[in-house]
Amino acid sequence: MAKSKGTNEEQVTEYIQQLNPTLAKTITFLRQTVLAVDKEIGEHIKWNSPSFYYSGEMKPFDPKEYKRDILVLNIHRKGTILLVFPTGAKINDSSGFLEGNYTDGRKIAQIKDLEDAKSRQKDLENVLKDWLSQVEK
Repeated sequence: MAKSKGTNEEQVTEYIQQLNPTLAKTITFLRQTVLAVDKEIGEHIKWNSPSFYYSGEMKPFDPKEYKRDILVLNIHRKGTILLVFPTGAKINDSSGFLEGNYTDGRKIAQIKDLEDAKSRQKDLENVLKDWLSQVEK
């Protein structure tokens, strides 16, 4: 969707503006929630979706390990937003927010709408904080 060559933030904004208004409100709420957790969370369009990554200093690693990638908002399925954490298996989540047991180490959470996103905001923030606490600097 986002074809411009603006900043990463501008590309995410452009992407969201192309969505239907109801979905755009939910994605905007999730975006604001994620970015408010830590100043070292950046955003861009990756895998054709709004994605969030760690922008701070890290020890060198193999790019195929996706250690910088925190979260991808997959909105390509009707009726639900998938929050895909590519390295989610390492997150300590006792709330049940994260689901799945994938061999590639990812975990997901499903959000139905804005009210669901608001009711699960604290769980999302806690998962993000746990992810950030494990960054190898």
